Amino acid sequence: MRFCLRQMGEGCGPEPSYAGPVNENELTAALLAAERQLQDAQRNGDTGELGRLLHDRLIAIGPDGARYTKGDDLAAYRSGSSVIETLTQESLEHLLVGTTGVTFVVCAVTGTFGGAPMSARLRYTRTWSHSEDAGWQIVAAHLAIL
Repeated sequence: MRFCLRQMGEGCGPEPSYAGPVNENELTAALLAAERQLQDAQRNGDTGELGRLLHDRLIAIGPDGARYTKGDDLAAYRSGSSVIETLTQESLEHLLVGTTGVTFVVCAVTGTFGGAPMSARLRYTRTWSHSEDAGWQIVAAHLAIL
């Protein structure tokens, strides 16, 4: 059975296909590498890399409780309304179930969010999906101020 979130005519898209059995050690290493790449892209404002790591159907809940899409996130970086000056990882946990991964990260962050200065400890919960074509991509995220 397949579940999907539909909003304003959005479809579920095709079922992902995977070639062969899942190698958990390789997927775990790739998931943790993707998390590092994401943090580097956030620090550097690298919208190309962020675009690669964020799934087209991403839904994220920001520290303000608002709902954001991939387009919203990339637009905020491009416009300068979201700028990460420092992002220091304090802890990282992960969970892997098949080709779905979840990272739980606590970071000290300074920068600008929504055009306003911000300095906070944030807990990021990111749900990642792996495909042979795209590798690991974030499909859902939630940020909370600690």
